Amino acid sequence: MFQKVDSKIIFPQLEESILRFWEEHMIFPRSVAARKGAPHYVFYEGPPTANGSPGVHHVLSRLFKDVICRYRTMKGYYVPRKAGWDTHGLPVELEVEHSLGFTSKSQIEDYGVREFNEHCRRSALGYIREWEAMTRRIGYWLDIEQPYITMDNDYIESCWWIIKELWNKGLVYQGYKVTPHCPRCGTSLSSHEVALGYADAEDPSVYIKFKVVPPVIASPDLSGRGNPIEIPRYARNDTSCQFGADPGLPTYLLAWTTTPWTLPGNTALAVAPQAEYSLMACPQDYLILARTIIDRIKLQDYTEAGIVSGETLTSLRYEPLFNPHNFDVLRLSLPSLNPQKPEESLTYPVIGADFVSLEEGTGIVHIAPAFGEVDFNIGMEKGLDFVQPVDLEGKISGSYSFAAKFVKDADPLILEDLKLRKLLYRSEKIIHTYPFCWRCDSPLLYYAKRSWYIKTTAVKDRLISGNAEINWHPDYIKYGRFGDWLENNVDWAFSRERYWGTPLNIWRCSSCANCECIGSVDELKRKANLQGLETPLDLHRPYIDKVFFSCSKCGGEMRRVPEVIDCWFDSGAMPIAQWHYPFENEDKFKENFPADFICEAIDQTRGWFYSLHAIATLLFNEPCFKNVLCLGHVLDAQGEKMSKSRGNVVDPETVINSYGADALRWYMLVSATPEENHRFSTEMVLETMKKFLATLWNSYSFFTLYANIDCFTPRSSQDEESQSTSLLDSWIISQLNRLTFEVTKALDNYNPTSAARQIEKFVDDLSNWYIRRSRRRFWKSENDGDKLAAYSTLYYCLVTLSRLLAPLTPFIAEAIYQNLVRSIDPGAKESVHLTDFPVADEAKIDDELNRDVELAMKISSLGRAARAKAGIKVRQPLSSMVVKVESEEEEKALNRLTNDILAEVNIKEISIVLCLRTSDFGLRTSSMPGYSVAGDAKYQVALNTQLTPEMLCEGMSREIVRRLQNMRRAAGFDVADYIITYYQTGEQVKQVVLNFADYIKQETLSWELLDAPPPDGAYSEKHYISGNEILLAISKIKMQNAKIQSKMQNF
Repeated sequence: MFQKVDSKIIFPQLEESILRFWEEHMIFPRSVAARKGAPHYVFYEGPPTANGSPGVHHVLSRLFKDVICRYRTMKGYYVPRKAGWDTHGLPVELEVEHSLGFTSKSQIEDYGVREFNEHCRRSALGYIREWEAMTRRIGYWLDIEQPYITMDNDYIESCWWIIKELWNKGLVYQGYKVTPHCPRCGTSLSSHEVALGYADAEDPSVYIKFKVVPPVIASPDLSGRGNPIEIPRYARNDTSCQFGADPGLPTYLLAWTTTPWTLPGNTALAVAPQAEYSLMACPQDYLILARTIIDRIKLQDYTEAGIVSGETLTSLRYEPLFNPHNFDVLRLSLPSLNPQKPEESLTYPVIGADFVSLEEGTGIVHIAPAFGEVDFNIGMEKGLDFVQPVDLEGKISGSYSFAAKFVKDADPLILEDLKLRKLLYRSEKIIHTYPFCWRCDSPLLYYAKRSWYIKTTAVKDRLISGNAEINWHPDYIKYGRFGDWLENNVDWAFSRERYWGTPLNIWRCSSCANCECIGSVDELKRKANLQGLETPLDLHRPYIDKVFFSCSKCGGEMRRVPEVIDCWFDSGAMPIAQWHYPFENEDKFKENFPADFICEAIDQTRGWFYSLHAIATLLFNEPCFKNVLCLGHVLDAQGEKMSKSRGNVVDPETVINSYGADALRWYMLVSATPEENHRFSTEMVLETMKKFLATLWNSYSFFTLYANIDCFTPRSSQDEESQSTSLLDSWIISQLNRLTFEVTKALDNYNPTSAARQIEKFVDDLSNWYIRRSRRRFWKSENDGDKLAAYSTLYYCLVTLSRLLAPLTPFIAEAIYQNLVRSIDPGAKESVHLTDFPVADEAKIDDELNRDVELAMKISSLGRAARAKAGIKVRQPLSSMVVKVESEEEEKALNRLTNDILAEVNIKEISIVLCLRTSDFGLRTSSMPGYSVAGDAKYQVALNTQLTPEMLCEGMSREIVRRLQNMRRAAGFDVADYIITYYQTGEQVKQVVLNFADYIKQETLSWELLDAPPPDGAYSEKHYISGNEILLAISKIKMQNAKIQSKMQNF
């Protein structure tokens, strides 16, 4: 006997009991250990950042990782799964800053680095516990007892070793470059971090006038020395226009920018040397801009006064908008960065550059070497001045009228200043894409400063060729998003001017500037005159900042540089650092490198996927993962990305407590393909639960209910499904083996969504075709071979489904397995997750039969649609239906499945019309007298809707049966309980009861139908059927003697 299954299951309660079972019996570790010695399938867990409570959007990647790892385990692989936690970096620091009420980096210094970092440690550990709870509850099997944690000393030491290896290869250097800088966080960011934070923003779109120094054009050497040439005489085109009467009008170069705050740092204007520029005249002044852009700019009151080449313009100099010496800001020279003396009559040059675009702006580009990589590089090449009027907090320095303002707040003040001086030609607004800090959402500044770099460009070709060796799912990511990123690779700015992170392991001599990279704690301990190393050892700041030793070159004091490293370096180092390699576990490292499988969201193409690939290539010249499953994001119901700042994060615990983890897992599996974004709402989870889990559970409940009534024992009838002569049994077994084949194929190809959708379709067919079409086989009294075959077939389907579903919905799979298998066979594997994944028996796949039944289901569906169109319920019998098909094979298929279609559509006969073209068939969706028509591009049905008195009476009998069945449920009767039915009604309905008495008795297990008032205690209801009142009452029969029992068994 099977345990009784409650059809009104509460899935969260069921899952909690399953969780306890797994833990008490150590099912997860046993599932891994059982495969030891089998082929190793290596999985890397991308470490989530322990900076906040997990949201429902974090479930997605953990679900897909769990599915693949469970599947591979059941396929016979050894799949250890080591948890990991990313505990360093800006994400953790900003969470702590928020909790402490800090709004700037300087407040950390005031508070104390030691105290701040201790807060970071405690915060990360606290969130790890929350993530562990979520991981357990969703059924994600992961070894959380022995995780790698990036803040552990051993992990840090392995990172040091990696950096030392790269240092020895000449791949680590300090450079003075323009780097993306977050003014809020006070640190540089890497290019892949910048890629995570782009968003549309509204900014000024302004055209600025730069006054040319009159009355000469400087010579091309930019020195200001040369033969003076009057602008009008040089630029004039006498054949097309004349200059105004006043030769002394000022001349301006017109440039465009969206960052007015960079204008105080302007030290040059760039033009396209080969382009033509127009001198545009009006009564007040001249403007110079690219000729091809004039119409787009729509200058007011200006006419073309001459044409000049860009090359010629490089002889010009112009007045600075803001002379830095007048505002207490240093002016340095590039490339030396030596300070320059103040100049009252300071001028800046016009230079030629091939990057000047004629597609936007004015064809004249404002150059500020302090801001922007292109500007800085051209400044180094041309020897331009360097003016930095913005501090590292993003505030204007010096004595400008807008000093001390954040750069974006200074924009309107700067424009007002220029407007008063008549240097602002036009001011508009523009929506464009701008980089923001991926952690705090502050607008990034491109800021020239010193940073430490890893020379990833040195291995660019190998990064690209290594990518070609990786299997990407979906495959277009390989040469699309990820491939493009590698093609445009730049050196990795990996130092951070922060506090809570892996300290950069470079010490510099205060005397001779000699630098040494330390690759281990032992190497550090061996240094001469080492001081400051405390016990117990903590490699974090500020403790490591106290450690110093003697310079090997001059004997001076070696102090560590103040930076920590990019937390993306930490996570990318996990293939090595998780084992504390090379200091121990060499065998484990080699066994677990490279990974067979990794999986995260698509933004990790510029995050973890890249850092993994870069570090492995730099160190070992090979990729560190073979297959990667790239996921879309989980969005809210309105399609917005979930984030704490938006306040739209959904707590997964709330969802799971309401619907269960399997419901959430199934929704995420089937609602979108892996790479697509998933719109999330609890309503959609509920709908998914009803559509699939409830259908599956009801099929399982149906089986156990009737199997127990008939004392069905699978062990004694385990071969019935193979011996069955039923076409239904043959079909569902064929479908099950086809399903097993296709699900295996999908999971082998890292497509759990395809697998889940096919299982969902099968369960729907099992419930709504196989079980419904087989009900009378289960209900009939005698336990003949056909009934046993039906039980055995359904049992076989449900047990196989439990194993197919085990990687996808592990809780319900376990529940079904425990009851259907373990309860009757104590020698079976203790858990479904200790069994092997099903293998398709291809000999039992009959694709022709599958297609035939699919066609029968299609025609039945069209028949029901025609009924709905006519407003006639399925319970009301109809006489006939005409079906149009397109081939003899389809006609043959429907002929052998006619009985199923007749029962499904509730009709007496079916006529099949073979017709190659729809136009040849006399059916149309327009009105046909007495018929209701439904169809699609391929098939059409016409349902005869004319009702005879006999059919109406039969329909009433079916309605009476439905009401009685509902009453049985309402009264709490068991499905096996026999009843006596009492009725009181008019003559018309009474005659229906008498004419269809046998049918009503059989369908409702009524021992008698009595035209009499109900006795006390009977359950009664008053109904109206086709306008006729009828009182129905039922009472359960007490089986008091063997004679009655014998009659009931033969009922």
